[in-house]
Amino acid sequence: MVTRVATVAFEGIEARAVDVQVQVTPGGVAFLLVGLPDKAVAESRERVRAALIASGLALPAKRITVNLAPADLPKEGSHYDLPIALAVMAAIGAIPADALAGYTVLGELALDGSITAVAGVLPTAIAAYGRGQGLICPAASGPEAAWAAADMDILAPRSLIQLANHFKGTQVMARPEPAVARQAGPLPDLADIKGQESARRVLEIAAAGGHNLLMNGPPGAGKSMLASRLPSILPPLTPRELLEVSMVLSVAGHLADGALTDRRPFRAPHHSASMAALVGGGFQAKPGEVSLAHHGVLFLDELPEFQAQALDALRQPMETGDVLISRANHRAVYPARFQLVAAMNPCRCGKATEPGFACRRQMNERCMAQYQSRISGPMLDRIDITIDVPAVTASDLILPAASEGSAQVAARVARARRLQTARFEALGLGHVTTNAACRRRCWMRSHGPTMRASRCCAMRPRPCA
Repeated sequence: MVTRVATVAFEGIEARAVDVQVQVTPGGVAFLLVGLPDKAVAESRERVRAALIASGLALPAKRITVNLAPADLPKEGSHYDLPIALAVMAAIGAIPADALAGYTVLGELALDGSITAVAGVLPTAIAAYGRGQGLICPAASGPEAAWAAADMDILAPRSLIQLANHFKGTQVMARPEPAVARQAGPLPDLADIKGQESARRVLEIAAAGGHNLLMNGPPGAGKSMLASRLPSILPPLTPRELLEVSMVLSVAGHLADGALTDRRPFRAPHHSASMAALVGGGFQAKPGEVSLAHHGVLFLDELPEFQAQALDALRQPMETGDVLISRANHRAVYPARFQLVAAMNPCRCGKATEPGFACRRQMNERCMAQYQSRISGPMLDRIDITIDVPAVTASDLILPAASEGSAQVAARVARARRLQTARFEALGLGHVTTNAACRRRCWMRSHGPTMRASRCCAMRPRPCA
């Protein structure tokens, strides 16, 4: 007899169905695991064996074969521990054979039989609900799974014993409740910035239209300070955006205690970050910074110091809004619709624009041109707004900061976005919400909706990026 338990394999943020099949037959004592497992999955045999022994269950002296179907799909991660253990328990009669029907299962086992949190619970719950199934997941991930649907059957046990008692009817587990992460504090406020009135205005325009922004100025001008305050003037995440952002964070394992956050992401990788760290990749094709900044802000400080290959890899996500990671045996697609904010010095030392400064190596103009040439033309073509941020004067530092804070600016940004949404809906472009999100090439004509679209978008002869 073959016992089956449903679980998943991840391809990007998509949770593909996987069937865990267990057969216990007479023969030499063995625990075989087949179905293209990686190292973490292969090691689950020892974790499952130890967890069952700690729970008071001994494996029979028989041949146990575990198949992960489909066999040609690579299986990665430790979340296969729990479905394998439950399938084995059902096969040896420790729990009713039909108890697991209608559930998708994932979770990692500790040696003492407890069930620990794993990544990807939210997309798994959504996929299971779409197939009409319930979910069995770790207790630490229960609040995350509860966001999938209010009427979904979710079991979030802390240990194998607790789950076995639930199936036997001796213990009833309550459905987990969805949770929102507590914020550490308020976002940085624009009122903290002294001077830089032009830069503040440009930051507001970039927020209203979702435009990519490049700030060029000497060290200490406040470029990083301005960029860190952009999330405070952006509108809050819509329910759809919140779900997309949370699914990426779930797959990456960045949802602490299974609680979702309603703040827009702000990612600021160091300029030594590799191409795989920026766009995603690695052995398991994990999401990179561009995906972790989905529906948020990606801040690249010291832009010319990034590897040229890494910067050029950003061009495709900036154009299409997603990133494709291809491997020899599988591929993963992650969403990556972010707003790029970059900062750079005018030259390598950053002093070329200071009055009376002369570069020791070459003329200031040539030094600046050589340094800025590290950024390719196609990359610059995807940046909508470029602004020079001058050094702050002593008088700006002495005078009190501007009274207008992020709340007032955010109100104007929200109003501008509502006007843009209404404008595009009137043109039949309901999927477009900002000027920068408009992907349709608009040509000037003497009449018709295309002319109105080109006027309202104020577009260049290329698609907005």
